[in-house]
Amino acid sequence: MQVLAAKGIKKRFPGVLALDSVDFSIEQGEIHCLVGENGAGKSTLIKVLTGNYAPDEGNITIFGRNPFSEKLLFRKISYVPQEIDLFFNLSVAENLILPYNSQIYKKRMIKLQQVYELAKPILRKYHINAEPEEKVGDISISEQQLIQIAHAVENQSAEIIMLDEPTTSLVSDDIERLFSVIIDLKKKGKAIVFISHKLEEVFAIGDCITILRNGQKIGDADIKNVSMEWVIEKMVGQELDPNAKYRPKCDINSKSILKVNNISGKGYKNISFEIKEGEILGFAGLVGSGRSEIVQGLIGYKPFWQGSFSFNNSIVVKKPSTILSKKLGILYLPEERKKQGIFPYLSVIQNISIMILDELQKGFFISNKKEKKCAIDLIKEYNIKTNTPHNKIIFLSGGNQQKVIIARAMRKRPKLLIFDEPTKGIDVGAKAEIYRLMKEIVEKYNISIILISSEIDEVIKCSNRILVLYRGQISGEFNADNCTRTEIISAMIGQINRNGYSLAINKEYNS
Repeated sequence: MQVLAAKGIKKRFPGVLALDSVDFSIEQGEIHCLVGENGAGKSTLIKVLTGNYAPDEGNITIFGRNPFSEKLLFRKISYVPQEIDLFFNLSVAENLILPYNSQIYKKRMIKLQQVYELAKPILRKYHINAEPEEKVGDISISEQQLIQIAHAVENQSAEIIMLDEPTTSLVSDDIERLFSVIIDLKKKGKAIVFISHKLEEVFAIGDCITILRNGQKIGDADIKNVSMEWVIEKMVGQELDPNAKYRPKCDINSKSILKVNNISGKGYKNISFEIKEGEILGFAGLVGSGRSEIVQGLIGYKPFWQGSFSFNNSIVVKKPSTILSKKLGILYLPEERKKQGIFPYLSVIQNISIMILDELQKGFFISNKKEKKCAIDLIKEYNIKTNTPHNKIIFLSGGNQQKVIIARAMRKRPKLLIFDEPTKGIDVGAKAEIYRLMKEIVEKYNISIILISSEIDEVIKCSNRILVLYRGQISGEFNADNCTRTEIISAMIGQINRNGYSLAINKEYNS
């Protein structure tokens, strides 16, 4: 039975045709995957289907009826956004149970204890590691994402569940739990729209697929009848080799740019490693393994308690600071791109020039001419796609936002760049661009990169060497040329030893 259908949908914005005669439908008990590059029109289509936008042309039916005439029909759709959209100052339980029903809202009084009790079975069902009374702002991103998903799925009136990049902040165990929930919903006759850039997940769980490109529907198919290569070609308009490698040529006799000696801090202990000039060093590990905490300690964003590091074979640092790391030429590109990497409501020009204002200063003012020239030069060099450099950066795709961040950092000619989840929420075509860009800047400018990623294939494709972390300690070191995915995963869960690292993880260690 068809539960939702959209035919001939067109949606225009000033100067842009975001959707061009798009058709989409989903059956009861079906997992329908929606894929496309950033800017392909996926988000606009979802906003039309959920009633946030009215189509300029075309029509939508939910259970055969027009939801724009019967607004209550939109309540049959539950939508989980890609970005975390919770009440951070309210408790876990309140975020799960809102909006309150008549059971717990009587005489203008909310019975919080009853809210907590109602939340407990939901937390158990989704294996969410949080207490009902904890504030959502105090728990991990992965737990926040699971709460968002649980809230949508537990909506009793919803017959259609739309999940937008639901696994972005989840580790493998969480993804398996989510997939089991999705399969259970399918068995109960719910219709699930699954939006993801991770094609391996699409092929693992989907029944059928619709592909968008430049606001148009390029194709649809039963997933069992198509290959990943076919989907990629439809998405990007050209063939991409899924097995391509993006490792820079690295001289094993190159000098070490960074030597870390036995540092310990919150979430990690006794960490020692080095990275050579012109090398990409990959950091792999589960969420909570200490990957990001280690590099945040090195740049002085979070303190480490013991140990030191030497930089460029000369400077020994025991108490790093963000100011010192910038002077040394160590720059960090954060995981949370939209929250920490960009100024969303400033223009592309302003986002690029923010790090070099001293160079653009003319007396007490900034030279607009110099600022614009610098931005345009970098936009060309890094192939940033924008109609005009005066556009607010928030309107750029995720891949182009990331290229702005890279261009801004490279303008300072760093010696070491730290990429933390650089392709999070980025489509397969844009990922390949970011991979090529990392390789090119390492080879052209002889800089070094630390690449932190939860995508194992990404680490193997792009790194010369890989360090794996488990419970805040290094559990293995691998040469990317001759390691396997299975070996990396085993080290991530503390099962194997490589290159002399002991896996006798200190049971008394408390992160």
